[in-house]
Amino acid sequence: MKVNLLNKLLFHNIPLGASGERIPQAAVASAKTSRELVRSGDSDAAYFRRLEQGGILLNQAQIAAVRHHRGPLLTLAGAGSGKTSVLICRTGYLLSVRGIAPSQLLLLTFSNKAAAEMRERIAVLPGVNEGDVARLQARTFHSFFLYFLRRQGLQQDIFSETRRQHILLKQIMRELGLPKDAYPPETLLTLLSSCKMNMGTPESLPEGTTAEHEMKAILQIYEQWKLDHFKIDFDDVLLMAYRMLRERPNLLEELQQRYLYVMVDEFQDTNALQYELVKMIAHPQRNLMVVGDDDQTIYSFNGARSEFILEFEQQYPGAKVITLDINYRSGPAIVGLGNGIIRHNTRRRSKTLQAAKSSGSQPRYMRPQTADEEAEQMVDYIEAEVGSGRREYKDFAMLYRATSSNRAVLELLLLRDIPYIDFGEGQLLYEHWLIAPVVDHLRLSVDRRNFAAMESILPTLYMNREKGMDHIRRMEAVQPKQGPLIHLLSLPGMEDFKGTKLRERLDLIRGLRELTPVQAIRQIRRQFYDHFIEANDRHQATLHRETLKEMLDELESSAERFDSIPVFLDFIDNVTERNEHNRQPGAKEQGNRIALMTIHKSKGLEFPVVFLIGASEGILPHSSALEGDRLKDRKMATVRSGAIDLAALEEERRLAYVAVTRAREELFISSPARHRGKKAEVSRFMLAAFRSAAMPAGPPAARSALGVTARSLPGNRTAAARTHNVPVWNCTGTGCPGWTRMKSGGAEDHLMDKPCPLCSSPMEKGTRTVPV
Repeated sequence: MKVNLLNKLLFHNIPLGASGERIPQAAVASAKTSRELVRSGDSDAAYFRRLEQGGILLNQAQIAAVRHHRGPLLTLAGAGSGKTSVLICRTGYLLSVRGIAPSQLLLLTFSNKAAAEMRERIAVLPGVNEGDVARLQARTFHSFFLYFLRRQGLQQDIFSETRRQHILLKQIMRELGLPKDAYPPETLLTLLSSCKMNMGTPESLPEGTTAEHEMKAILQIYEQWKLDHFKIDFDDVLLMAYRMLRERPNLLEELQQRYLYVMVDEFQDTNALQYELVKMIAHPQRNLMVVGDDDQTIYSFNGARSEFILEFEQQYPGAKVITLDINYRSGPAIVGLGNGIIRHNTRRRSKTLQAAKSSGSQPRYMRPQTADEEAEQMVDYIEAEVGSGRREYKDFAMLYRATSSNRAVLELLLLRDIPYIDFGEGQLLYEHWLIAPVVDHLRLSVDRRNFAAMESILPTLYMNREKGMDHIRRMEAVQPKQGPLIHLLSLPGMEDFKGTKLRERLDLIRGLRELTPVQAIRQIRRQFYDHFIEANDRHQATLHRETLKEMLDELESSAERFDSIPVFLDFIDNVTERNEHNRQPGAKEQGNRIALMTIHKSKGLEFPVVFLIGASEGILPHSSALEGDRLKDRKMATVRSGAIDLAALEEERRLAYVAVTRAREELFISSPARHRGKKAEVSRFMLAAFRSAAMPAGPPAARSALGVTARSLPGNRTAAARTHNVPVWNCTGTGCPGWTRMKSGGAEDHLMDKPCPLCSSPMEKGTRTVPV
């Protein structure tokens, strides 16, 4: 059953178009642990023996990090390398071997879950008792500095409930006379947080455009409301602590003398304000241990900066650097793929992960035509695995670069009643503020008396919703119309140009009935909506233009499946109703459900089986990194293949690395051949992993344009490399470059042919000249 399904779904062993001759494999690490590495005569041997009795077996690098005593230490922790074990074991070492008082240790991390896990694991370490853990500070940044401020007399309430924050921001927008959906509250809160994390205030926000001016006004009123109501948020906690320590040196000195040893987890996620606070407390003792991985710096939009790791020795001259380079999570093939992807970044600490496991499955690659075909292949596979009893739904995670990429898989799971948990907003594409007006134009083409749809489209006519609908309802009570929008022509104060636009819109809506859904959407976009979105300063401030376009393109991709507007609308209503029924507000635990999340959300997690969807050019790497010349707010670096933001491209590569290293046992990577109506190459990140380091790492189009290989370059040493002939299987398919080495002395000896892993055509025996 499993073999047949794999053949049916066309899972390949290498990505289509990969030019390398080898499948990336990580070296298998030495199996030596503290049992062999810590000798019985060592003064701290007893501590490691007791760790071993508890099942904690550390490798050479981990032991070195645990034993580190004084001075700054940068611990580079590759994916799955056991960084948490190192942090807790070093804490136990300082307590029980070095005799450091628990109250002198400060451990900072980023989530309450991580902090709780640290405390639980430290509590069961040898030589650590309950009293030690009670006096130990293992907290999130926000928790620790709130604790500090409370001790200084801070009494303000924490205003942290997201729903209440959103309600307040919408209320402020109404008071300012702005549309209720002028700016998504989460966008405003992100802007405010970014300002504070860079030690700024709302007064320092720019106001060069109408949108910037409006957002600044909203946030200033929001901050004043908090002040009037004696409330602060978690960003305020860090900013207030920073200012207090700057203004009151005696308080800072108290912290410095109390916390002689500072440890920071997930150091790559720290922003400027958090790093400043850490440096202040760690000075002058400099007993600072930071644990992180620059290859997993993927939160630059939240202020995280990889320079903090890359330039650590400049900040702390003489710092020791220890690299944890053994991955305990995945097999050699998955670890090797991660290595092959990330090694092409230029701004990174050099490290190549080894695998602790000596075996494991190969990553498998898919090349479906569309996102809908991609979803069907993945869900078919999951259903077969669960149906056979080999897996449970909770074993699977589907990861994607952007939320808009989950449309097809989310719909299919809903339609098949397969349990899943969406770790995003749980919102369907059709419910998004950008998409709803387009869908409502379709609704009006079917039912011109749909009053909810009328209200939705009024802003696209530059009319106030409330005033417009009040007038329509008043006029309807006097003289009902088949198409009530026509009443707006008699709206008091109606300018001539708005009247003209309204008549054009009514004609458009009437004409949509004869079109297919995708034709209708393209008509709406072409006639006014694309211009309306791009010309709207508020929309530009809310999302990048590329993202706005992508979501509308995704709507077209969805609509292409349907022949009539009523059928498409019935489908939207069906999945929307199912989604509402399936939605579980506040659900945080996966349970026995498939996990759906962006790659950003997946960092720090792991799953038995991972599907990476959308590993195609324009999706991962994202178009915003590839087409930097079209974005106003990016600095450009011009290269031969066009204007590409190299820093953004490296962050995209880090995202790909994070995604593949989430898989424990199985990894599937899907690269749709078409992305929203256009041809899409397989992601350069996957192809580059199969190339030798000597080959160029540019985009596929740039490589094919060169028309040369390393071997054909004059004077290249590769040309003189020794070669030999080896037996191979060659694909007989027209134009297919597929070939594989023949495995002698095995099950293949008696075969006359076998299917090509690239195109499934028969392969025949032959020979090939390859480098020795």
